[in-house]
Amino acid sequence: PWRNMDDMDLLKSAQLYQIDPETGKKGVTLAGLLLLGKRSPLLSAVPHHRTDLILRKVNLDRYDDRDFVDVNLVESYDRIMAFVIKHLPDPFYLEGTTSISIRDAIFREVASNILIHREYTNAFPAKLIIERGQVRTENSNRPHGFGVLNPETFTPFPKNPVIAAFFRQIGRADELGSGMRRMMRYGKAYGGADPEMIEGDVFRIVVKVPEFGAAGEETVSPEVPSKHPAGTQQLTQQVKRLIVTINDEMARSELMNALSLKDRVNFSRKYLEPALSQQLIEMTQPESPQSPTQKYRLTEKGKNLAKNLKAK
Repeated sequence: PWRNMDDMDLLKSAQLYQIDPETGKKGVTLAGLLLLGKRSPLLSAVPHHRTDLILRKVNLDRYDDRDFVDVNLVESYDRIMAFVIKHLPDPFYLEGTTSISIRDAIFREVASNILIHREYTNAFPAKLIIERGQVRTENSNRPHGFGVLNPETFTPFPKNPVIAAFFRQIGRADELGSGMRRMMRYGKAYGGADPEMIEGDVFRIVVKVPEFGAAGEETVSPEVPSKHPAGTQQLTQQVKRLIVTINDEMARSELMNALSLKDRVNFSRKYLEPALSQQLIEMTQPESPQSPTQKYRLTEKGKNLAKNLKAK
């Protein structure tokens, strides 16, 4: 219905421009500013507004990549999806005879949930964190219950109905409740486990995800065939050096010292990340990837490779 409207008629139709009944003053609402405002006036009105996008797989002390998003919600949605597309695989999936992107279907709901259902009077920063094997989100919330939500009994509650309606009109969100059901339907096929949604003062979503292989292959759950045929992964000289260096369990700093390396980024990208992706090494605390006492050790596959390399 907005296609043939001018800007003012669109704002009024979307309830983004209103008249204060007490003062008679007219103007754009906070929802309008959040949805369509330019960065400077938006941050003047809501200085704590931001969504922190973080990739944290190798450099667990800080991050491997980051996007600090403090623009309006329409632009924020595009930035979130671009970050997801950049860092998460998109395995082949057939629904009937049609190929669809279950990654995009899942994270379309995740992105819209972060933006639509946030409590914007709370200064708690929203986050989307991509870790090894999972994605976590956090955003401030006005809870209507506490604990893990059960999709079978969950009753959706509109928290920012004007923002939600706008997102539906522009095709960035589904009807209330249907997006969550879609996310649950595809979640297990994508990452091997059902997504979790935890209601509280901070609303959290946890989605299990597959990993990229070292040469661009996608490691997916058994329900989703890989987009690429299995092939031999190339071993770089850096990975070979790492494999023959590891002795029992070693911390990142110990490995870098043993390899005479000082550049953490170079070590992460050329040594640690490829070896983890090829399942040649593993974390000693995979359930706590950010632990300051995290160490790395060879897998059985890595031990066999190390034995062969040392025998040459």
